[in-house]
Amino acid sequence: MAVISSASLLSIASLFRPIRKYPTLPDLVITATSIRCLLSLSQPMDDRQQPESKKRVVVCGGGIIGVCTAYFLAKKGAAVTLIEKSSVACAASGKAGGFLALDWCDGGPVESLARASFNLHRSLSEELNGPDLYGYRPLTSLSITVTESGPSSPSGSKSSGDSTIPSWVDGPTRGPRTIGTTQTTAQVHPQLFTRTLLNTAVKKYGVEVVIGKLEQLHVEEWRVGSVVLEEGRVIESDSVVLSLGPWTGKFEMLASMFGVSGLKAHSIVLEPKDPGAITPHALFLSFHPQGGKAMDPEVYPRPNGEVYICGMSAEEEVPDDPEQIVGNPASIAMLKRVGKSVSSHLREGEARVKAEQACFLPCTDDGVPIIGEVPGMKGCYVATGHSCWGILNGPATGAAVAELVLEGRATIVDLSRFSPARFVGRRRVKV
Repeated sequence: MAVISSASLLSIASLFRPIRKYPTLPDLVITATSIRCLLSLSQPMDDRQQPESKKRVVVCGGGIIGVCTAYFLAKKGAAVTLIEKSSVACAASGKAGGFLALDWCDGGPVESLARASFNLHRSLSEELNGPDLYGYRPLTSLSITVTESGPSSPSGSKSSGDSTIPSWVDGPTRGPRTIGTTQTTAQVHPQLFTRTLLNTAVKKYGVEVVIGKLEQLHVEEWRVGSVVLEEGRVIESDSVVLSLGPWTGKFEMLASMFGVSGLKAHSIVLEPKDPGAITPHALFLSFHPQGGKAMDPEVYPRPNGEVYICGMSAEEEVPDDPEQIVGNPASIAMLKRVGKSVSSHLREGEARVKAEQACFLPCTDDGVPIIGEVPGMKGCYVATGHSCWGILNGPATGAAVAELVLEGRATIVDLSRFSPARFVGRRRVKV
């Protein structure tokens, strides 16, 4: 068995200023990569006869949804094992923008989930020292139109005199509009948030982290009892939560019930020479490139001095290994053009390119997350399909699933509209 120090999970947090020492956490015991696990049937327990026994729950998936679920399960007293096949927050949960909005999902099926989760992010930040450990902060959000200039255009040629536009946004802009305030929009560094939450779950609540690939579930008499990992290890459990993100569609048992695909999204991370000039304003752009169609990239300055730029989505097959995901060169090049068009601080020579990356967002057939107990399989739960709102909706999803698993129903949010039972009777046709 390999032993990975929890300090290594926190090392990235030193990117945030002010730099602080982090509490020493107990070592995380990790099995060798690619483990085979079989979940066998657990014997039912009478809580009245065994008051000190803990419900054993295996959570499969080390992204934001799985980690939030493991955190709240363990906080409520469950004995939790988290299984991740690669590394924690290695995919979309580590490469997303981390933007949070209170009311941007209003009028849609995730309105209540988003509102509950936005408020839960705020309380978690207070509990976990979010501003220092993972860059939580409220910020103003703007909608701006930007037109790409020719190569001969002078640097810093702001075309709008509107005071709404921050001084560092000095490219050819027009039509600024405030679409979010510090009361309704905020941000986190998603990878740091996910790993901070997991480190807390390990230190305070005893969550065990296992690196290994889920192979199958063992089901007897319509109840899941345990899971099987790829190299033969069996982890017995009373309940299993499958939070596999875009890899849900590659797990045969779930793929036969409903569809979850991956939408490839690209991003870059820049480090400007003068980070102090960049104010906390999230930018939602209508970008008009020379010789191309308008697009809608997004720009998020972070409190550690980085500037995150994302956009350029594409439909591609999700690879088996998240570590194999790389960005398409043309998409990365376009995001660099966006950056230099927005601000002279983000142009080549004024900002270092820290990361060029891509990830897959989990999308369902009907555009609504799938959260709940799998029909016909007692003790097996699924939580996936949050698309671009996974970081926002992770906390409330995790808290609700924890309630559902341990108490039989969720009170933080009504999960009925997200139930996988809505797909019963629909025929799955693989394209």
